[in-house]
Formats: sequence, C-alpha cells, structure tokens
Amino acid sequence: MWFIFFIFDEKLHMISQNINHLRKLHKLSQQALAEAMDIPRTTLGDYERGKTEPNINMLIKLAGYFGVKVDDLIQTNLSKLEYEKIKNKNLKILAVSVDSNLKENIELVDTKAEAGYLDSFNDPEYIRELPKISFPNIPQGTYRGFEINGDSMLPIEPGSIVICSYVERLSEIKDHKTYVIVSRRDGLVYKRLRIDQEKQTLLLSSDNEVYRPYELSFDEVAEIWQYYAHLSFSDSKETLNSLVEERLTDIQKKVSDLHGQYTFKRERTIPS
Repeated sequence: MWFIFFIFDEKLHMISQNINHLRKLHKLSQQALAEAMDIPRTTLGDYERGKTEPNINMLIKLAGYFGVKVDDLIQTNLSKLEYEKIKNKNLKILAVSVDSNLKENIELVDTKAEAGYLDSFNDPEYIRELPKISFPNIPQGTYRGFEINGDSMLPIEPGSIVICSYVERLSEIKDHKTYVIVSRRDGLVYKRLRIDQEKQTLLLSSDNEVYRPYELSFDEVAEIWQYYAHLSFSDSKETLNSLVEERLTDIQKKVSDLHGQYTFKRERTIPS
C-alpha cells in the first residue's frame, strides 16, 4: 500500500514540477497560462504545488500547448533537458539550449560552424554542441553570437563576434538597423535592413559602399537576429587602415595591369 502511494506521489510531483518549469521557460505568468487553459489561476497554482492532479483532458491540453508529449509531461523531468524549442508564427522553429539554472545560453556560430549551421540551425542536438559564451548584464531574451567575415560592415572588422537577439516576427524589424540574416540562398550575412511589405522583401545593405544593396524575399528567410553588441579582438582603427591600404594596393595593381595591357596593345598596333 505504501509502495502504491509512493508511485502516485512521485507522478504528481513530476507533473507539478513540469508545469511550473514549462510555464517559466515560456515566460508566462500563472494568470496567463490559466487563461489559456480556461481554468482559475488558483487551480493552476494547485497543479504547480502538487495539491491536485490535472485530469487526462487537461494533461492533453497542457502538453499540446507546450508542444511536448503527454508521457513526457507525466514521467520525464523536463527541467533536466538541455534544450527546448520556441515556436513562432512568422519564422522557423528556433532551437535553444539552457543551463542548469534554466537560463538560455548564448551559442557561438563561428566561421567553422557556419556551413553546419545552415543545415542544422533548427536541430536541438546540433545547437547543444555549439560553444557557449557569456555576456555581462545582458537583458533577458534569446541571444546568439556570430563571427563576422569580410569587410562589408566596416568599421566592424572581420573576426569580430556580433551578439544578437532573436527576432520572432518580421514585423519587429526596424528599418536601417543591423541584423544577422540566415537564408538558404545567401547563407549567414550581417547587413543593414529595410523592409518592404508591399513587395514582401528585405533590402540588405552594407555599410561599406563598395558592396551594392540587394533584395531577399520573406520566403527565403530562415532566421533573423538583431544586433545588440559586438566583441572586437583588435585595434579597429589600425585594422580599418590596414584594410583600406590593402584595397588601395589591390586597385593600384589592377590599374597598373590595365595600363600594361594597353601599352602592349598600342605598341603592337603602331606600324613599323
């Protein structure tokens, strides 16, 4: 008899713990979740305290709302999982990982991981394996770090890490702000955006005017991350000067090559 009671008590504890964990993970108040479940807030409070057990219909409703299996809600300690999925209506499913305190990690997508990220950005197992970085005093939210390549967004130099917050809806995009955009067509790029609702496109511009703006349709966008801060590992002025010198040298070389080709052709056409 005591053994049967122990099993029941453990199941009730697991349910209450999981409901509390899922509600906090999705940043919901008890009142908000109670309204979504169409029950009094006090009833939800009793579920989370383990005073009463939800009936099977309520378990199914809760599981469907949070996108988990009923069996997992009853038998699995969901707070021990290292990742969850956040769903939204406009973009793809976002996979994130959490630490032992249920705080979302900041995963780093460096140059070596970029190709794999394009294939596996919505795979929780892949996201869990990405290196993690920390950033002091960052507001609550979902963040990711991306290593920047190329000189299209100077003075942010190549090798910098841009810390970005997740954009859940395209309507949240602010014109002329900078974002990391993930798409199958262009891969992972860091650009300044302008949204065109009529054409259903984004205009991507570089701060380096050498690079021309181009458009990307809404349908091609997989993820968008808004710039929050960046980490630089070199003297930005020195790096900028070096990049400018390299570009000038390259231009001078091309001009010299063209001049040499023109002189050679001119010599060949002069009659003897």
